Amino acid sequence: MDTSDNFFNINKATWNEKVKVHANSEMYDMKAFMAGNSSLMSYEINALGDVNGKSLLHLQCHFGQDTLSWSRLGAKCVGVDISDEGIKLAQKINKELQLDARFECCNVLETSNYISESFDIVFTSYGVIGWLPDLKPWGRIIAERLRKGGTFYMAEFHPIVWMFDYLDDKAIMKYGYMQDDAIYEEYEGTYADLMSSITSKEYGWNHGIGEIVSALTEAGLHIDYLREYDECPYDVLPNLEKTKSGMYVTKDKLYPLIFEIKATKI
Repeated sequence: MDTSDNFFNINKATWNEKVKVHANSEMYDMKAFMAGNSSLMSYEINALGDVNGKSLLHLQCHFGQDTLSWSRLGAKCVGVDISDEGIKLAQKINKELQLDARFECCNVLETSNYISESFDIVFTSYGVIGWLPDLKPWGRIIAERLRKGGTFYMAEFHPIVWMFDYLDDKAIMKYGYMQDDAIYEEYEGTYADLMSSITSKEYGWNHGIGEIVSALTEAGLHIDYLREYDECPYDVLPNLEKTKSGMYVTKDKLYPLIFEIKATKI
């Protein structure tokens, strides 16, 4: 077993623990979701437009709320995630909602070993690429699973956000923007429930915007746009302030919190 396999196994165990906590959290609001609420953000829906009848692959789907939200909009969806507990719950929700999504448990970098078809859309969002030590194979997986002319879309926390250590309830700049070494954190609770009794043990990696864009373009994708925003849809960082629009910002707005990329396979 190489070092990265050990990192992935530790992260998988943590995400398996998180699934039940997240499914019962206010943040994921399962009751509202089961009643018909979408977990997608307006800019995600605007970016992909009408997905009815289109095939969509969701990479690192957690327990499937976004996947199933796209399914409700008429997309033919497949979701993948490293957490078998997440996939089990996604399959259960899919059945209860009588939707037709499919879910596969695998490391995202091994997606093509489990899924052979091509898709109109590949989608991923929020807290995804930081679990990967190298983005080049990630970019290749996206290109492999997209049909020619297909669309890749991601929304993600900005790399600057991950330069800070937040464990003491304040942001202290500690990590490199282009740091190659793995970052290990161990703490009580999880972003969706800070008071949870679970212990999160996590290995992550920082990836700059240049690395992200290069991984996609070198795999054969054309970047349609890259947009950065100083607001975030989730209150998951210390001392964020809620805006009138329902988004969250830092007090001084000195750096972006999220970015989105839309790309086309050429």
